Amino acid sequence: MTILLFSIMILLFFINVPIAIALAVSASFIFLIQGDVSLIVIMQRMFNSVDSFPLLAIPFFILAGKLMESGGISRRLIHFANVIFGRVNGGLAIVSIAACAFFAAISGSAAATTAAVGSILIPAMVKKGYDKSFSTAIQAAGGTIGVMIPPSVPLVLYGVTAGVSISELFIAGVIPGVLVTLSLMILVYVISLKQGYGGGETFTFKELTKAFFDAILALLMPVIILGGIYGGIFTPTEAAVVAVVYGLIVGIVIYREIKLKDIPEIFSKSVVMSAVILFIIAGASVFGYYLTRERVPREMAEFMLGITDNVIIALLIINLLLLIIGTFIETSAAIIIMTPILAPIATALGIDLVHFGIIMIVNLAIGFITPPVGVNLFVASNISGTKIEHVIRAIIPFIIVMIISLLVISFVPALSLLLLNR
Repeated sequence: MTILLFSIMILLFFINVPIAIALAVSASFIFLIQGDVSLIVIMQRMFNSVDSFPLLAIPFFILAGKLMESGGISRRLIHFANVIFGRVNGGLAIVSIAACAFFAAISGSAAATTAAVGSILIPAMVKKGYDKSFSTAIQAAGGTIGVMIPPSVPLVLYGVTAGVSISELFIAGVIPGVLVTLSLMILVYVISLKQGYGGGETFTFKELTKAFFDAILALLMPVIILGGIYGGIFTPTEAAVVAVVYGLIVGIVIYREIKLKDIPEIFSKSVVMSAVILFIIAGASVFGYYLTRERVPREMAEFMLGITDNVIIALLIINLLLLIIGTFIETSAAIIIMTPILAPIATALGIDLVHFGIIMIVNLAIGFITPPVGVNLFVASNISGTKIEHVIRAIIPFIIVMIISLLVISFVPALSLLLLNR
């Protein structure tokens, strides 16, 4: 029955049935065959899966990101990054990665980060003589930082699914996120040096100071969020609400770039994005319910431990599995499906579940830039007007560098757990 379940799910994916529906229908079909679970129970499962206080953080962080994007925050962050890095070889390319890191600390979404920063910097890089495919690949890869540096929507999903503290996951994601950011910066610098992409304008100290103060309200937001969570002032869900209020005040009152007439559109876009994610959670909960009833996670753990009890080999196998899954399955669905299966294996191997959560998110972040489901590839190529096959060729070095960073994060737990004093 489990084999039939996965077969139906894969078939539905291939005929382009939406992920949430494919997950719910495949599991429901199996339940109907077995005849021991009513459709009412399935509906209750779907409702209960989204009836969760921690999950409220998702729509609020999405709304906060939209407010910051519309309120002129991304433009100010990009200008500040350009003043710092613009003069070096490949300056605009480095600025693109740095701006993604700054915006990631606001949006929590890979696609939103790619769109917000890419719409400004891809045309700017092309104008400066950068290859269009390279510029597009930079932005697609930089956007993945959006789910690593907190706040991160996938980290919230993992925390809820695995029963792990979301606050600890946010703190644990800081150093790995910075590591990936630096590795991508080094890569674009080396490629730019080789291709002869020059630096941009030189800026005076006065201009640096002005750019810093222009962007300071944006830079303060992650400090307020993480400081409040780490200091025990508010929970991650409450932090998301604080971020929305902060975004409204900054965008409407201080920067005055959000007009009252813009608010309905900002809210409606946030609602649609949130609904898609929550619908996936509901569909995946039915799928997960079947797996739990049939003891699939325990059997998978026993099977894995039967192959090897060596942590290094097991982690390599898990990483390979997640990389493959991230290539074909949307991130939210992958987290909800795979966490109940892999978390018991990680626990049996003695891997801290917070550290494992970071490993899982970095793995699935790479899925944002790998076809056929690489969302960032499609967002960035749509912005630049570049054929997807050209972007795929240009993205290969970025995938390799991110996999190297993933292995470092996997086998050096201190990078994830250092700020937690573990």
